[in-house]
Amino acid sequence: MYQLLKPLLFQLAPEKAHHLTVQGLAALLKTPLVNQTFRSIYGYEDERLEKELFGLRFPNPVGLAAGFDKDGKYYHDMAALGFGFLELGTVTPKPQVGNPQPRLFRLPQDRALINRMGFNNEGVDALVSRLQRKGRPGNVIIGGNIGKNKVTPNEQAGQDYQICFEQLFTYVDYFVVNVSSPNTPNLRALQDKEPLMQLLGDLQSSNVRLAENGAKRPATGSNQDITLGEMNWEKPILLKIAPDLTDGQLDDILEIVRETGIAGIIATNTTIAREPLITDSAEISAIGNGGLSGAPVRQRSTEVIRYLYENSGQQLDIIGVGGIDSPEAARKKMDAGAKLVQVYSGMVYAGPGLVRDIKKSLIS
Repeated sequence: MYQLLKPLLFQLAPEKAHHLTVQGLAALLKTPLVNQTFRSIYGYEDERLEKELFGLRFPNPVGLAAGFDKDGKYYHDMAALGFGFLELGTVTPKPQVGNPQPRLFRLPQDRALINRMGFNNEGVDALVSRLQRKGRPGNVIIGGNIGKNKVTPNEQAGQDYQICFEQLFTYVDYFVVNVSSPNTPNLRALQDKEPLMQLLGDLQSSNVRLAENGAKRPATGSNQDITLGEMNWEKPILLKIAPDLTDGQLDDILEIVRETGIAGIIATNTTIAREPLITDSAEISAIGNGGLSGAPVRQRSTEVIRYLYENSGQQLDIIGVGGIDSPEAARKKMDAGAKLVQVYSGMVYAGPGLVRDIKKSLIS
């Protein structure tokens, strides 16, 4: 069905098409018969797909990347497509409108997107309110991707991350610290060793404090059968990094992971590079700044995964994302060292059946 609608959707501005698609899906899923049909088509599950990672039990290793559902409006609907985990955000302490439109662009020849959204979101309070009201969609794992407001100087960025962390602590299974988006001025400077060590160390201290004030982790190390809002034990913290880091910077990342004790890495975010692209260079220049995602970032993100995995002695837990638009692309991420994978741009081109197809390929 999506492939039939895709030419029509691609006639619309990308951001408008995104909103229409998810709103239409949400409306359709309110009908029980349609909901059941969607789950039968896309909800392929098999116990062999289950993964234990970060002390959590993932029903399958395919997740929705951050950016698709920043405000937690559609996570129940996206769960119907068969995801094993859903990452909400990036969310900031205060609401912000993001960058001026247009800010999302398709590159169909490259099966890619360029975005400069700028952390547009309704703020952490709005996300918490929805999580409280809507609860958990079955046993799907929920992640919270946190960032800083544009107006917050880097010297005070830690306060923004702390606010989001503390507000969401009860309502998500894991956290992702986003310091790698290219669309918030100077945000990537927080990837430097000293400020990143400070930021993650402070979050880990808060993690221990909040966990001690709440329930203890179940003996199984799993959140199976635990309802949203009851999970007050220490939460896994992951760091999302850019694909544009040098090997030396990646070595720093490995040292930071060891010293701060965070749970793992998400590799990678979008790239500021513009090669290799098939799309005419004049069109690329006209689009301007933004992070490139999709097929062109696939190779570099896989290289980053392999470098981190091998140079950690194959010990680092990594979620792979970047250019996954087929089962083969997902498998390459896992072969490089990723334990889980996430999709976003690839689903724009391949459709929602991509999730099912990846899962089937993993046990074939």
